[in-house]
Amino acid sequence: MADFQHRIPNYLIEKRNIIRLVVFTALFALLFINFYAPFGVKYWFDASKWRVLAYSSLIILTGVLVVALSRLLMYLACRRFWLNYWHYFLWFFVEVLAMASFYAIFEKFILHDPREFFDLLKGSAQNTALVLLLPYSALWLYFSWREKKEMLELLAQAQQPIERGKNMVSFHDEKGDLQFSVKADDLLYLESADNYVKIYYISSKLALSHFTLRSTLKRIEDTFKGTELVRCHRSFIVNFSKVKVIRKEKDSLLLELDATESANIPVSKTYAQNVLKKFSSF
Repeated sequence: MADFQHRIPNYLIEKRNIIRLVVFTALFALLFINFYAPFGVKYWFDASKWRVLAYSSLIILTGVLVVALSRLLMYLACRRFWLNYWHYFLWFFVEVLAMASFYAIFEKFILHDPREFFDLLKGSAQNTALVLLLPYSALWLYFSWREKKEMLELLAQAQQPIERGKNMVSFHDEKGDLQFSVKADDLLYLESADNYVKIYYISSKLALSHFTLRSTLKRIEDTFKGTELVRCHRSFIVNFSKVKVIRKEKDSLLLELDATESANIPVSKTYAQNVLKKFSSF
């Protein structure tokens, strides 16, 4: 069982997966509402079933806009801070409440349902939870399975543990395609940039260069686990064979690399113990 204090997996906040979730939820909601008819859509209008289908579909898609807006806000929020499982499930509860409120208001003030608003809201919340929970759960399982499958493929293709000055380090994109290789002794560090990773290295002209790869630090961290590529910050992975100094400044740690143009790399509290352990082994 997942620790609710741990951050949610990256695949839940990837842009392409958010788009898939919104589209799949919309399609599922259309089928669920029109076939199961939990809100009494068959009795909304005195019209043919095709006209009722058109009206109900329009209303359902309008409600799904709540999901689209919510996931957009989640995507933007995750660019500034990490969400843990508690945040994610609370976010889901707010989505259910927002959609349920929309449908309850529609039933009460547009369709003039004679029932009390609280009763409408309660029923709408139960049905809305089903409309969202089923596709969310199915996609969560699918995204998890797909990421594990990609990880196994990448691990099968990954290099053996890096030996200083000898091996080439190869990087694959999120589809598993080889995109970039560099000598281990020239590789400095990696920095996350949204759904991309910048790979910093020393070029043949002894200048600091970088290559942009479509992937995530988590994927690369898992691929090179046990090598000299070590996660030291939510935004950085460093080649530890290039670290020459660990320096403390105020309440933070910085890594100085063996390259004149290279920036000092921060070490966050989450990864500090692992970094110090790795440094002591050199």
